[in-house]
Amino acid sequence: MKDTVHSVRDRAFAMPFANPSYPRGPYRFTDREFLVISYRTDPDALRRVLPEPLEFDDPVVNYEFIRMPDSTGFGDYTESGQVIPVTYQGTKGGYVHSMYLNDEAPIAGGREIWGFPKKYATPSLHVEKDVLVGTLDSGSVRVATGTMGYKHGAMDLAAVEAQLSAPQFLLKIIPHVDCTPRICELVRYRQTDLNVKGGWEGPGELELFRHAKADVAALPVREVIGAKHILADLTLGLGEVVHDYMTD
Repeated sequence: MKDTVHSVRDRAFAMPFANPSYPRGPYRFTDREFLVISYRTDPDALRRVLPEPLEFDDPVVNYEFIRMPDSTGFGDYTESGQVIPVTYQGTKGGYVHSMYLNDEAPIAGGREIWGFPKKYATPSLHVEKDVLVGTLDSGSVRVATGTMGYKHGAMDLAAVEAQLSAPQFLLKIIPHVDCTPRICELVRYRQTDLNVKGGWEGPGELELFRHAKADVAALPVREVIGAKHILADLTLGLGEVVHDYMTD
């Protein structure tokens, strides 16, 4: 029996046991393209969704549309969601609040390894004439639309690299078989081996629509404060647990 248990543990990596949904990392992303629209939101709404001990200074949200045409193990997919600028023990970073994407492997891998809050939906990022356009649909229903003037001004690439390399935080939750939490952890990760190929600023606008299962509008847009367009290669670093809510 002991040998059987050890054999399972040695072979086990991810679900399903005999045919995992994704390979082991690290995971490299080539030509990863971001449209990031920053906006101010309602501070009380932000407090309701931000887990302690993370804190925020200004009620700002970064809404992201991301094209990933070449990612190791995960393939070609698009993603959209919200990242909240936060501080943790005096260090600035970002808390990933919501993510919606159109590919099963990164949904499974992102949730199981790091705790990314991933759900299935249909995002897109493309250029229409002189405008960069990001959309998010859940089935037939529009959830978000973001637009930005195409490459109006170049950004300092060192500043872009600093932004991309800042720590990011996730709330990883894995239920027990009785639906009580088995794992409840605050996870920190970083994007590494960065090759920033371009960064641009321009005028931006963002519309969010209420939806029962993709409620990005629960953090409503009060004021758009900036829009960025970034192209980079990077490696998605594996995480570390910085706070365990089960032992707190």
